[in-house]
Amino acid sequence: MAGASDRPGSSEQGCVIPMLELAILGLLTDESLHGYELKKQLADTLGFASGVSFGSLYPALGRLESAGAVRVVEPTPTGASSRRGRKVYGITARGLSLFEELLAAESNSNDDDRVFALRLAFARHLPPDARLGMLERRRARLLERLARLGVRVRAGRDRLDGYGQTLAEHDRDIAERDLSWIDQLIARERAATVGTTPGTGQGPIPTTAPASAAVPSISAMRRPKDPRGVSPAFQAEGLRPPTTQEDPTP
Repeated sequence: MAGASDRPGSSEQGCVIPMLELAILGLLTDESLHGYELKKQLADTLGFASGVSFGSLYPALGRLESAGAVRVVEPTPTGASSRRGRKVYGITARGLSLFEELLAAESNSNDDDRVFALRLAFARHLPPDARLGMLERRRARLLERLARLGVRVRAGRDRLDGYGQTLAEHDRDIAERDLSWIDQLIARERAATVGTTPGTGQGPIPTTAPASAAVPSISAMRRPKDPRGVSPAFQAEGLRPPTTQEDPTP
């Protein structure tokens, strides 16, 4: 078994979360998949920027397999997974434990926005108190960011041209909308104790996504555009499916 220093996702306090491994394990908790399906879902469902190359995906699968977190399983009798000549990967008990560990871990990543969005995409796997804690930590970081951006906007009035000042104000506005969105999610999580969503009479955010709903896109969660201050990824009527793109890989 790999040691703590070389196994995927060793999650000591302050670690950098291995995003690709976390995403792979999260997708495999729902079903076994082969490499092509994993690559497609990483791009289409989780919104991994320009997509993950096979040159990154298969080494990550190899690391997880070496750590005992995933294993090659028999293809299912029907569907795309049954195509001959393709390895189908399934998650192991060790993988489930590692996924839960990575999902709950603190992170010192410089890419905090994407790490948070990825963890939120799988937040249904966290217990309610852990989900609430994750949202409250995110709120604290947004408040810190908003304070810094406020200083930047005020300072820029004397030293920035119109374009630079507009950019500073735009960044501040994004942080304000993010904070409003997080406040709404926190309120809905807290309302779960009484079984209603504040102001709507609806139940709390479901811990399992309905079969027809896609996991929210990371890019949508990262830059909410809704003028009401709610991310397009979480509208009052439910999750909004991301736009899918065909993978050209044969």
